[in-house]
Amino acid sequence: MRDILGNLSDTKLVKTVIKANWENYHYCLGRSPSVELSIGKYLTWLVTNMPDHFMNLVVCTELPAEGIDELIENALVHFRSLNIKRLSWLTEGGPPAIEIKKYLEVHGLTFSESFAIEMAADLTTMRENTSPPAELRIVPVEDEGILRKWIHIASVGFGVPFEFEDAWFEFFVEAACSSPFRTYLALLNGEPVGTSQLFTSAGVAGVYNVTCLPWARGQGVGAAVALAPLLEARKMGYCVGILQASSMGYNVYRRLGFQDFGKLSLYLWEQRSAD
Repeated sequence: MRDILGNLSDTKLVKTVIKANWENYHYCLGRSPSVELSIGKYLTWLVTNMPDHFMNLVVCTELPAEGIDELIENALVHFRSLNIKRLSWLTEGGPPAIEIKKYLEVHGLTFSESFAIEMAADLTTMRENTSPPAELRIVPVEDEGILRKWIHIASVGFGVPFEFEDAWFEFFVEAACSSPFRTYLALLNGEPVGTSQLFTSAGVAGVYNVTCLPWARGQGVGAAVALAPLLEARKMGYCVGILQASSMGYNVYRRLGFQDFGKLSLYLWEQRSAD
């Protein structure tokens, strides 16, 4: 992929593979019988019973010349029937952006350009020394017992309520420990403190679910657990790493060598109590 992306100077191509990797990540979670994956001419979605925008995604690959209102409303009616609380809606193609905006906002979706910062890095030049604590170990998640620990740490790190840990485990267990996923747990003095995940698709190595417990932040744990999948991807022959950075992790990724490629733009929908 490095031959195609060169020195990451082709911004349009880099943004394309970042988005493709992100979308494919969601689609691969469709292996689980506990999620709904629907692939259609106009709309494709993956929805779960997690109350999180990141775990519920609609991709609009095309919009019809007529019947846009009905298309959107029928989808939202379906999501309400499944009791989906929140979702992200991406648009590709179809009418001009201003027209898409008009239709989606009428149906209660709001545009967000600060959801995440799209970033990419050349893995061949990535620095390896992040000065983590000497007692830190990063291990692969290879069985359900370790995955449950991973889910708990990720839930605390991302602020996911405890009662949804079983739901997260239920649809992750089908994919998290098998290709193209590789999942990592950081241990500090033997105690789980951080998480990350590698997803290889669209010719690049995507890093997801990087977090650590609040008390472990500021010690190099986050940088180390983010770096582990990237170095593994480099061994596998990948030359480009990509991710979507939150404001909390942005400076960490910059220090690792990641460059900015804009913000992930999408529409957000949340089911109101009166819906």
